Amino acid sequence: MMSMKFTASLSCCVWLVMAVATAAQNAPVLDTSGKALQSGVDYYIKPAVTDSGGRFTLIDRNDSCPFYVGQENTSGPEGFPVTFAPFAEGETVVRESRDQKITFSALTICVQSTAWKVGETDSETQRRLIVTGDDQNEGISGPARNYFRINKQADHDGIYNLQWCPTELCETCKFNCGVVGALVENDKRLMALDGSIPVVFERA
Repeated sequence: MMSMKFTASLSCCVWLVMAVATAAQNAPVLDTSGKALQSGVDYYIKPAVTDSGGRFTLIDRNDSCPFYVGQENTSGPEGFPVTFAPFAEGETVVRESRDQKITFSALTICVQSTAWKVGETDSETQRRLIVTGDDQNEGISGPARNYFRINKQADHDGIYNLQWCPTELCETCKFNCGVVGALVENDKRLMALDGSIPVVFERA
């Protein structure tokens, strides 16, 4: 009887430790005022370093649709806010290292979704550009190209990197993951994978 109680107690403790560890790994993402990001609320994304461009915005790259995800060239009030939609059903808090759909709160002449999506590979740099639009499931399981992660920079509260690696959406898939960074093209600051730009989130 004592052995059974000890085993049950040990199992409970192991479960509790695992739950605490999981919660610690998925702490809420914080905005510039130290509050947790909420799904469906407008936030501006801007670089943590002020001389690395301005707020994130929609970029007309080729005078045609779709619009691309990019940055204003300089810091200032311009740019468009985004909303976050966690992949986890019913989740209202945006958490670190969890799959999120990111969508600009803006309308374009393209008459299509302004959700972020991993797009084509730039022929010169071989980096994958971030465009807008819904993933039509071309080649990989589910709308995986629409889901991004927010990872905290080590030892820097409130400073994050954006990453494409939607393993929560498809645990068995093998993705060529990449961190989002800037790619300057014809004086336009586009967002592309396989770079890095530390960012912060400011409530609109």
